Amino acid sequence: MKPAQAVLTAFAAAAFAFILAPILVVVVASVTPRGYLEFPPQGLSLRWYVEVLTSWAWGRAFLVSVALATVAATATTFVCFLAALVTTRRRVPGKNLLEFLIQLPLLLPHAALAMALFSLILVLGLRGSFPGLAVAHLILVMPFVYAPIVNGLRQHDLSVEEAAATLGADPITVFRKITLPMIRPALVSAFLFSFIVSFDEVTVSVFLIGVDMTTLPVKILSDIQASASPAIAAVSTLLMGLTLAMVYIINRLIGIRLFVENRA
Repeated sequence: MKPAQAVLTAFAAAAFAFILAPILVVVVASVTPRGYLEFPPQGLSLRWYVEVLTSWAWGRAFLVSVALATVAATATTFVCFLAALVTTRRRVPGKNLLEFLIQLPLLLPHAALAMALFSLILVLGLRGSFPGLAVAHLILVMPFVYAPIVNGLRQHDLSVEEAAATLGADPITVFRKITLPMIRPALVSAFLFSFIVSFDEVTVSVFLIGVDMTTLPVKILSDIQASASPAIAAVSTLLMGLTLAMVYIINRLIGIRLFVENRA
């Protein structure tokens, strides 16, 4: 190996180690038998995993996050699919402005976006409710849904649809048997990544949760501020495992490359 290549390899390995080190610390700290966070742990125990998995408070926060992410991802995928069909197939006045507004949540500072959504949800009288959180998350994940679907539609060969229509297929049949299957990878990609974004969201959710309802990331944050229980490390480890499983599923179904290309 040439010296320059060896230096580059060492630098890359150091960078990966630096990135993965905090994750490794959390995973190792989650198996401590003590009642406080310690690294390295003086013994190994699954005590905190058992406590988290049998706790109603953690379970309820997890179910709220899953339900919220499912609603936000499903509704946003449906709405953005219709919007993308219109903007890619028709001449729409103000199309560039519409696409800019959809991408706006990615451009705004997260705290400013949270304040804006807080004001909106307050006006609607939905603060502290599941519908209020769902509306906020729907807006928040929209850029992660719209871009992959638009790119999927733009890569779609329209001549296939025209050939089917020429042969006598009605618009519904063309949509069901040609359009939908050809852009299915983009739809799946958009749904899964918007699910992950919504599930992990904490900044906006902090402004909108109520006394009786919280999401899992917000509960982790509030528990960290209140104590240093190893249960937080156990929950974080379980969340990382869930995220890796989701990414694995995405890769198996459609491939990570598709999403990367779409985002580009």
